[in-house]
Amino acid sequence: MDELNAKSLTALVGLTPAKACTCPLRPCAGWESFTEERWPKAQMRRLGTLRDPEVYEPTQEEHHPNGTRYASPDAPIAVDFFPCNVSDVYACDTCERVLLRYTEFGGYYVDHRVRELDARLVV
Repeated sequence: MDELNAKSLTALVGLTPAKACTCPLRPCAGWESFTEERWPKAQMRRLGTLRDPEVYEPTQEEHHPNGTRYASPDAPIAVDFFPCNVSDVYACDTCERVLLRYTEFGGYYVDHRVRELDARLVV
């Protein structure tokens, strides 16, 4: 799988707005939880990963220099920080949105999260 960085991630976003899509993910400008049943697997194409294979335990530190929070739609997409540093990158073949996806594992739960890529926020 291709390893992506901030520059290559930004290049994945098309110059035209995404088309209308009927997938069950809904708008996801900030990190949104979803169930595996809502992931439209048939129309998603894996483009690469932001995970560094050389790093066994990636940082859990987040990057919010302007006071944003994890789920803020205007939070930076900081590829070297959590949760981007544990995310894979997908494109929807229907609407052409580019999405970041990761799975959070807690003591008693698994939580799938997705966020639409906004190239203006990549740092």
